[in-house]
Amino acid sequence: MSVPFDPASYDLQLADKATRLRDLLAPFAAPEPQVFDSPREHYRLRAEFRLWRENQQRFYAMFAPGDNHTPILINDFPIASQRINDLMPLLRSRWEASAVLNHKLFQVDFLTTLAGDAIITLCYHRPLDDAWLTAAQTLAEELKVSVIGRSKGKRLVVGRDYAIEALQVAGRTFSYQQPEGSFTQPNGSVNQKMLSWAYEALGQRDDDLLELYCGNGNFTLPLATRVRKVLATEISKTSVAAALNNLADNQVDNVSLVRLSAEELTEALNDVRPFRRLAGIDLKSYDFGSVFVDPPRAGMDPDTCELTRRFERILYISCNPETLAANIAQLNDTHRIERCALFDQFPYTHHMESGVLLVRR
Repeated sequence: MSVPFDPASYDLQLADKATRLRDLLAPFAAPEPQVFDSPREHYRLRAEFRLWRENQQRFYAMFAPGDNHTPILINDFPIASQRINDLMPLLRSRWEASAVLNHKLFQVDFLTTLAGDAIITLCYHRPLDDAWLTAAQTLAEELKVSVIGRSKGKRLVVGRDYAIEALQVAGRTFSYQQPEGSFTQPNGSVNQKMLSWAYEALGQRDDDLLELYCGNGNFTLPLATRVRKVLATEISKTSVAAALNNLADNQVDNVSLVRLSAEELTEALNDVRPFRRLAGIDLKSYDFGSVFVDPPRAGMDPDTCELTRRFERILYISCNPETLAANIAQLNDTHRIERCALFDQFPYTHHMESGVLLVRR
């Protein structure tokens, strides 16, 4: 569900979200949440557009949920980053002038960063050939972007297949590779606020951190500077590769990353069965004091939730406050909420990101 784009009403929308979070966490005697707002416009670093053909021309288009037949034609997109808005008319002029770029083009994806990097992905209902590659190379040079072409079973890359991001946390700049086609936080400004909140909430520790669902290392990099060492897990091969590169690029050397799901790691820690991907990692050498989780919308499964109960501190970032509340209900007899926060990643929608720090009673 979304509401009209109306920056004048933003503060009221944000207040409604804060009330909703308070109500969800009220049964657990949560403190007043910190509320982190978003820029009112040009906050979204990613955008995907279908292309709609009318009068022999293609237009950027979006569709209302459940309606794939009535396009909303778009010339600009004020919630998207300024870089995306600047690129949209330039790209359209290029495909209109090039039969090679235009032929059977049906979707355009943009990925930009606060650091100014950009990738344009062009999706086609036809094979891509050398003529397309030559045209894409010219396009990349003219727009100063990387260009990726996708068709059935094929991907051609001009430039890089990842964007470079730079985020500031506690006076330090962390550099991130963000692979095209993989999950990245869409609202860069709010992401920086999330990272800083998590950094402060964890505090400086003299023990170790377990991180589940680490993705490309978004939280891993700053949190690793707060603890002795980190064991991080992620199941996506692409995200694991990006996280390893990000750790190396930032010279963070106290993190061991394994490609396991949260459920598999739970089995390993419970000695249910061994995993070859944990070869060379001595789980018993870790002195885990804290666990950090950033699960998908479904939240933590019951077994993983039980696993987190072992830790003195549970730092939890959630993209679904309802499943967050359900997980807290499971943990409430042993842990209490010491801090909580609302991060408005998605203005003008009902979605919200939230965070809690749970400490043992």
